[in-house]
Amino acid sequence: MNVYVALGAWVLVVHRASIATSPTEVAETVLGAPRRALWLGGSALRSRCTGAAHKIIAVSSTTTETGLRETVLALAGEHVGSASSHRAITLERPPRQDFGDYSTNAALLLAPTAGAQPRELAQQLGDLLTERLGEQLEHFEVAGPGFLNLFLSDAWHRAALGELLAAGASFGRGGAAAGERIIVEFVSANPTGPMHVGHARNAAYGDALARVLAFHGHIVEREFYVNDAGSQVLKLGESIGALACGEQVPEDGYHGDYVTGLAAQLANEASMEPAELGRAAVALMMGRIAESLSEFRVDFDSWSYESALHDGDPSPVAHTLSILEQQGHTYRSEGALWLRTTDYGDDKDRVLLRSSGEHTYFASDIAYHQDKRERGFDRQIDVWGADHHGYVGRMKAAYEALGGDPEHLEMLIMQLVHLVRRGERAQMSKRAGEFVTLDDLLREIGVDAARWFLLSRSHDTTIDLDLDLAREQSNENPVYYVQYAHARIASMLAKAGVEQLQLALEQAGEQSGELHPVERSLIKKLLAFPGEVGEAATRRAPHRIAAYALELAQQFTAFYRDCRVLGAESPVLESQRLALCVASRQTIARSLELLGVDAPAEM
Repeated sequence: MNVYVALGAWVLVVHRASIATSPTEVAETVLGAPRRALWLGGSALRSRCTGAAHKIIAVSSTTTETGLRETVLALAGEHVGSASSHRAITLERPPRQDFGDYSTNAALLLAPTAGAQPRELAQQLGDLLTERLGEQLEHFEVAGPGFLNLFLSDAWHRAALGELLAAGASFGRGGAAAGERIIVEFVSANPTGPMHVGHARNAAYGDALARVLAFHGHIVEREFYVNDAGSQVLKLGESIGALACGEQVPEDGYHGDYVTGLAAQLANEASMEPAELGRAAVALMMGRIAESLSEFRVDFDSWSYESALHDGDPSPVAHTLSILEQQGHTYRSEGALWLRTTDYGDDKDRVLLRSSGEHTYFASDIAYHQDKRERGFDRQIDVWGADHHGYVGRMKAAYEALGGDPEHLEMLIMQLVHLVRRGERAQMSKRAGEFVTLDDLLREIGVDAARWFLLSRSHDTTIDLDLDLAREQSNENPVYYVQYAHARIASMLAKAGVEQLQLALEQAGEQSGELHPVERSLIKKLLAFPGEVGEAATRRAPHRIAAYALELAQQFTAFYRDCRVLGAESPVLESQRLALCVASRQTIARSLELLGVDAPAEM
């Protein structure tokens, strides 16, 4: 038997056995008992948010932002006809309360098609919405050149809260118009030393982006590309060999305590050739890197090695170059093999095979992306460091030459992160051995603070991570503030007990009476979550989730300050506010989960 779990304007079809239907089970779930009630179980939705496919059926619902927008579009389609501008129709929360709960530009965009004045069309749409929504729409106003401002009733807000609670863990999930199979390649640091804080930012961003994309409805795989070939591995071997023989490390070699440690660990292998010794050191370093990343809550589905691209007959590199040659995209000049990247917008052609017979790093990188294409991914997302900016054009050109759609290859360039301690920045240089490792950072401020602060700004802006602030247990520390809000709610719900929560959830959305202004504001902030997830996924911007979580925690704090929950004026009011607390806790916890940050029940 199938049942239908409300998702605002959508319904998710799941098997009856995969969910619980008892409000008691919901209440037990909220208090930390078995996680069953209205939370999809089994493999349908994995806790890591890997984006398993779901069957989605559209239904008519007006008590979410998405449902309200769909209602506006449906009325426009019925009475104005289809228009190419429908995609640009927005439903937004105005900056001022006197502009209503939501405002739409529908009339402005549809007026040319309808052959009407925008303000007249806005009035018509307002009248139609009044008929369709009934008591859910308190009133509407036509503003400016033709904006339609909607003032929704308390009944609408309560019904919206009821739908949110019915959706449970699925609230905000699966909003992608069309799910894709996406591979996100990130971190991929040279395995010649420990992870430093620059890698930590890349790791936090790539992992959070994968979480958001999967939650939004895509099938996502995380991959680490190991650069275990090339001159840096040879230099590491030479550095270790020199230390093992009691000699000075070459000036352009690798320095630091970790190199000394590697030399001691590989003392019995010191007679190896430098390249072989370097590979042995890389194997040790990769084990440490994997441990550091796991401690940072970053795990990978696959690890791809650059050296493997040169193995086999033909090797992946030879296979890829053969494709390019057969399609006429290469030529030989001065004894080297070149790729005609200028045919695809690059500023100059690029060398693939040097006159010495040695493949360039670019050739390996092209082969790696071709390998991912042949593995069947719809989209490739590479998260690269700030020094790779000039590499984007040539890689897209090569991808297109191979027959790929360059729009399906995204290269996201991270910017730098600076650790600030007492006003001073720590310098990071792997070869000089002067850098702050990821392990150092986690020991100093912990995983939660590290992930939050590294994710709090857009990936394309520089971050100054204030270590002193990150350690503070105060309202000035945003991650502490959000986690404390969650713990406060958890404590309150524990005091309420299962019976009270059961009653609150049974009555959710059915109460009457006037909502307090901060209750309305909190409900609207909760309803914004699916839209924020969609924006974060589409814009590749998990920092939006951090900003949203902080704003939601602030909104809840205002509600907690102005509205008594336990012991409210009436049992009905207490139930309504407990239900709002349940929704707030759930949404804060989900936001933190998407960031890879814990949601503690007590602090």
